[in-house]
Amino acid sequence: MKLPLRMLLWLIATTLALPAMAGAQNYSPPPEDQAWLAATAQQSGTIPPGTTITTQNWRQYEQFMPHGMIGLFEGKYFWKMPSDVQLDVGPTVLLPLPKGYVAATEQYGNQVRVVHQPGGHMDVAGYVAGRPFPNPQAPDRGYKILSNVWFTYLPHLYNNTPENTAKTCTQDRFGNTACLTVDFVYRQVAYNTDPGVPGEEKGIGDAWYTEWLMVETPEQSRYTAQLIVFPKSNQKDQDSYVFVPALRRSLRLATSARCAPVLGTDYVQDDYNTKGFNGGLGIFDAKYLGQRKVLAFLDDYKNVTGRYPEGWAMPLGFPKPAWGKWQVRAVDIIDVRRIPSEAAGYCYGSRILYVDRHNFYTTWTELYDSNMRLWKTGFLSPHAVTVPQVGHVTTNSVVAAVWDIQNDHSTIFSSIDAAGHDVFFNQQAPAQYHNLSRYSTPGGLMQIMQ
Repeated sequence: MKLPLRMLLWLIATTLALPAMAGAQNYSPPPEDQAWLAATAQQSGTIPPGTTITTQNWRQYEQFMPHGMIGLFEGKYFWKMPSDVQLDVGPTVLLPLPKGYVAATEQYGNQVRVVHQPGGHMDVAGYVAGRPFPNPQAPDRGYKILSNVWFTYLPHLYNNTPENTAKTCTQDRFGNTACLTVDFVYRQVAYNTDPGVPGEEKGIGDAWYTEWLMVETPEQSRYTAQLIVFPKSNQKDQDSYVFVPALRRSLRLATSARCAPVLGTDYVQDDYNTKGFNGGLGIFDAKYLGQRKVLAFLDDYKNVTGRYPEGWAMPLGFPKPAWGKWQVRAVDIIDVRRIPSEAAGYCYGSRILYVDRHNFYTTWTELYDSNMRLWKTGFLSPHAVTVPQVGHVTTNSVVAAVWDIQNDHSTIFSSIDAAGHDVFFNQQAPAQYHNLSRYSTPGGLMQIMQ
């Protein structure tokens, strides 16, 4: 069997990793974001519910827009807001956090601390479950917020099936699009707080989280899969594996593959997570840049996002008013970078995260290259779902888009399929997806084509 050219190129890039340059490690914010921070330093007020923001009046509300969103409205990039775009603003609604997660935070939050390791490495000690730092303050405030993002609430099991696949589409400057559908099985195997779930599952070793995904369409890429296993020890690298159908075997990837694109998209491995960051805590630090109120799209929006492109504001690929209302949310802004001793060869010089202060999901991100030039920007929209025995809460069911400013390329993702089916959580997942060995261990990859 011949390996399709696209998948061959992806495999080579993933296995060998993309060449990248390391920038100088300092924590002066990237110039563009520094200017935005200065311009919004005296921010006050809010946007009244019922307001509609358009390309004609957006300047009145730019102090509530992330820096990357302003660039899209200004038309300074190839990617720009469609002339008929509308952001309908609704009330800010803070959904309750899961009771088990809140209880664990109250019980264990006061015992967690930041540890500075040799060589500039960072870690958290004393973590058991819940939010590590209930009220992150100096010192290490940015790193504490990043830790809260890393351990934000996630249901124990998050699952798509071949009947309700997630959709990912890429687009270039000529309007050419390519879409694929994928199945997911994301599983939290330790630090669990959901009712009826063991705090730590047996038979998984040192892992606390696993991410399994497999391509369903197009047919020539079908069965291509990857598994990432995240260890409890933040001083250990993630274990990454890819299953190559043409070889009928799985390959273990080098740790340098964290900068490789995921399935040919504009997301790299360190981006590809529903909470906005997938790099871990051991080799990253984060500096606190400030608190702002910004527009965000999250929680109770409609299940219409899987209809691409007709359901999106094109050609940008942006939420349509039919999806739901935008909210003004309080966010903490952090600058995430590799520590100096680990920076050589890394693709990003800076990752700016806009972190919701209530649920600690990222709602917007800006990614800078090693020369601190804006490379990518995009939104993440965590969806509110009723999780069995937990309630109606913000989850890692997401819609997202990222725009590559330098290469005029973009990627959209929707965990909701074209028919409006959302993901399964916990007990909702079909029985076969609860198989720990099949979907959370490297040996399970070898069962894909059996």
